[in-house]
Amino acid sequence: MELNLKDKVAIVTGANRGIGAGVAQQLALEGMNVALVARDAEKLGQTADSIRQSTGREVITLPCDLRVPEAATAVVEQTFNAFGRIDLLVNNAGATRRADFFDLTDEDWQDGLALKLHGYVRMTRAVWPRLVEVQGTIVNIVGIGAWTGVGEFTIGGVVNAALMNFTKAMADIGKRDGVRVCAVNPGRIQTDRLTRNIQRIAEASSLDTEEATVLLLKECGIKRFGTPDEIGHAVAFLASGAATFAQGAILDVDGGETRAI
Repeated sequence: MELNLKDKVAIVTGANRGIGAGVAQQLALEGMNVALVARDAEKLGQTADSIRQSTGREVITLPCDLRVPEAATAVVEQTFNAFGRIDLLVNNAGATRRADFFDLTDEDWQDGLALKLHGYVRMTRAVWPRLVEVQGTIVNIVGIGAWTGVGEFTIGGVVNAALMNFTKAMADIGKRDGVRVCAVNPGRIQTDRLTRNIQRIAEASSLDTEEATVLLLKECGIKRFGTPDEIGHAVAFLASGAATFAQGAILDVDGGETRAI
């Protein structure tokens, strides 16, 4: 399938590792030039070098903290100055603390809201005029925790549910302005965060990591964990000319873990 992404420009936040790095890699493989955004400048540079070497595409790095209100505007300006256009924003930066609700502090909640929720909002607001110019796309990386309340994932569930609503709202505005807005809900993806979660389960249940992995897969009702490049494939499709009628679409990529309607 021809996705018609060659020589277009994407901004990917949270791009130094995990899902963000996988998405950026796949977009570059489809021919896009990419601006990588994250707080860890050293890791961001390593990821950029890897993408350049494997794809031959232009990659710039923009180390910053998207919790800072002015950061989003700076990211958009620097990307446009480097490439002369912006066709796609992939909002991915931000992770929320997983813990028993009564162990979570106001600071934990503020941090979760500051980066993932407010970061997505600010990046969307900052990039919107550039996307209107080229009839571009936003893909929000959200998460299946939006669908079901889980006691140890209260911050993440609340933020993700808000971002699904935000996706639909911006898609409604996008119909007027010619900008498509969609979302991908990853399930259990092989990242450092999943590894930490398995280790936490192992310690809490007095299991080794292999046993904890089997237990988690069984609890989720899935056969295996996903990979970052599989999320990248989903993002590339939603950003492409093959998905021009997808507006406000929310795609679960979770191996069938989500069974509710």
